Amino acid sequence: MAAIESDSTLGPARLWFSDEKDVDIFVERLEKFESGGVSSDDWRTFRLLNGVYGQRQDEVHMIRAKVPGGVMGPRQIEALAEVAERFGGGKGHFTTRQNVQYHFVPLANVEEALRILANGGITTREACGPSVRNWTCCPLAGVSHEEPFDVTPYLEALVRHFLRGKYSASLPRKFKPSVGGCCGTDCSQAFINDLGFLARKRGDQIGFQMIAGGGLGTLRRSAITVEEFIPVDEILEAGEAVLRVFDDIGNRSNKNKARLKWAIDKVGKDKFLELYRAKRDVIRAEGGRPLEVEPAPAPRVKIGLPQQVEARPDFAEWAADSVRPQKQKGFSVVTIRLVLGDITADQLRTVSRLAIEYGEGEVRSTNDQNILLRWIPTWKVPLLHAELVEAGLAKPGVGTVVDITSCPGASSCKLAVTASRGLASLLTEHLEQHPEVAAKAPDLQIKISGCPNSCGQHHIAGIGFQGGMRKIDGRPVPQYLLHLGGGILENHARFAKLTARIPARRVPEALDRLIALYAEQKTEGEKANDFFARVDGASVKAALGDIGELDAGHATPDDFIDLGETKAFELVQMEGECAA
Repeated sequence: MAAIESDSTLGPARLWFSDEKDVDIFVERLEKFESGGVSSDDWRTFRLLNGVYGQRQDEVHMIRAKVPGGVMGPRQIEALAEVAERFGGGKGHFTTRQNVQYHFVPLANVEEALRILANGGITTREACGPSVRNWTCCPLAGVSHEEPFDVTPYLEALVRHFLRGKYSASLPRKFKPSVGGCCGTDCSQAFINDLGFLARKRGDQIGFQMIAGGGLGTLRRSAITVEEFIPVDEILEAGEAVLRVFDDIGNRSNKNKARLKWAIDKVGKDKFLELYRAKRDVIRAEGGRPLEVEPAPAPRVKIGLPQQVEARPDFAEWAADSVRPQKQKGFSVVTIRLVLGDITADQLRTVSRLAIEYGEGEVRSTNDQNILLRWIPTWKVPLLHAELVEAGLAKPGVGTVVDITSCPGASSCKLAVTASRGLASLLTEHLEQHPEVAAKAPDLQIKISGCPNSCGQHHIAGIGFQGGMRKIDGRPVPQYLLHLGGGILENHARFAKLTARIPARRVPEALDRLIALYAEQKTEGEKANDFFARVDGASVKAALGDIGELDAGHATPDDFIDLGETKAFELVQMEGECAA
């Protein structure tokens, strides 16, 4: 694997995951496909395993860049920015798995894009297809008050062990892993992943609780506990044992029922654990999987002499949600809210510069599509805020009801029914223009997906919207299935309940009514997500009234046009590549 030496220009070598040979092999296989030497099916399988997705538009593709743990140094960010600038329409898109995606890339430009990424240490290997996907991680690892230890070095060891591994690219289906550090919360969303490690401490010994078999989509499952506590030096063999059981028992004949959660359901928890323990024995007999980690180096921060800094008038509103103290006294974490997860090439470069000038030099992304700057001397935060304002990156409301999560939807995805980004834009604008509504439920989580697969994670939202369709006099109308009460709790995932179906144009009004219902009926101190988990369906239906009903006599021309679109809505059924 290619490597670089750490320096202020290139960034730490530990963030280098690319290998130029991957791109060479991609180009070789592409040439064979174009000359007829490789079948369409084989080519599709290969390009997916290298992070290149087909879109619903012909001749263009989506490229998914893996960013393990969401951690990026200056060299990685420059590569991401260059690809955004040259091939991504000027922007990149952060996903709920801490990847960066580019859409509408012509196949002729894919090679160059992959080389730029590889030259910055970024790989697309196993970013799609039946493989071990991007490892996600708590973005506060190393600075959180709630963590027993910094999980970052163990995340990086896990990534390197599985990347390009024997079992990592020929699985029955995709395999999503995560590593979390905070006790009392599941900030890494481990309970909806195929494999999750949660930091734990027993006396003076550090280790992980290991869980497996979580997932969203058509079959929701909260992960089961495989090991209550694994010493840190056993995590590679334990994780590999789960992967090898999945490789053995996963469904290879029906991709729609091939995820690990289906396999565990089929054989039962006890049998699965028996198979796991047998694989552990096999791996030990093979010599085990020794773990070598180096603690993350102490950040080099330009602290300077604390000074009194005059803050902008809008600083307090922004800082209320965007700034939190680190466990290291005198330092703060600053979260930058990205609307729809989008960021321009220039903004990426600005963020990288600010991370170097004010913080540790690295940037981390989150599973709700935002990014973090860490190790900011608290006295410098007002100065940083002023620079973020100039870059258009100082939107308030991080983690609040206005901070909406959404998948790309039908703007590019073959499987999507509706343009979920259109709804996310509309609701964001609606709530920002009506702060009195947002103020009634500031902690409410809203997540949107364009189809049942839950890439926007609507199944774990306080209010989740799933794209769908109805017909009026034979004409298709975009609608959203309303899910209520989901969330990620300390020791399990809570899945939202399907409650109603609402025409797309009426969703803002439905949201207003739901927030009003919460304001009227909540108990003292009750959070919005928890309220929607307990509220009865009759109360919700009464609050919504006839808002979900729509007939030819009351439909307007706009009802037949999807949000963010200009032409009549139609259901375009295409073969998706999520299960390819």
